[in-house]
Amino acid sequence: MIKIAAVVPAYNEEESITNVVSSLHALQLSGVELLPVVVNDCSIDRTADIVSKLEIQPNTSKLVLLDLPVNLGIGGAVQTGFRYAFEKGFDYAVQVDGDGQHSAAEIPKLLEALQATDSNVAIGSRFIQKEGFQSTGMRRMGINYLKNLIRLFTGLSILDNTSGFRMLDRKALSLVNEYYPDEYPEPESIIIYVKNKLKIIEVPVSMNERQGGVSSIRYFDQLYYMVKVSLAIIYSYIRNK
Repeated sequence: MIKIAAVVPAYNEEESITNVVSSLHALQLSGVELLPVVVNDCSIDRTADIVSKLEIQPNTSKLVLLDLPVNLGIGGAVQTGFRYAFEKGFDYAVQVDGDGQHSAAEIPKLLEALQATDSNVAIGSRFIQKEGFQSTGMRRMGINYLKNLIRLFTGLSILDNTSGFRMLDRKALSLVNEYYPDEYPEPESIIIYVKNKLKIIEVPVSMNERQGGVSSIRYFDQLYYMVKVSLAIIYSYIRNK
């Protein structure tokens, strides 16, 4: 039996978290046990209360709530889930955002890609076949810029480098159990994976618009984000050289 932890970082996702957890429970894969692991990053809405009620419902599928006492940000929340998966002996962990953008039905594609190519990290990409929600034009420009920056340092061209829809095997989990970027984990972690000789594969998936909540990166923050994530990528390259 293959064990997969579906790590769901959640900050103020009361509008969408029930649907996200329900979709994970509805996914049935032969020979696979999938456990939703919701990491509540000190939400100030009803996210934790909703998940705790789902956790104790009679006859419900298994669910784990990791309720952080302080806000760690996206990197800290994701690493918390990855650490849980590693320490509990899961074969894989897949990150599924709490806002409903990532479809549970696409998870088998990531698993199949890892197994078929003997890769360590599978990144779900909306830009390979260009299906589903494609993000805004301004964000696509930023993602394309990061693609070129990451290619400069790694030689890899990752189209959807900010995608948080990712699956990691045990080798990758062992690495992120020790260190994982805090502020801008998706693009920066690619540098870390490559420098540690992990094999990355990008897999075409379809994504949705967020079902609720507000993005942590607003229009006026995007230039600031690009500057900081560029510096983070350069630092990670130097640090892991």
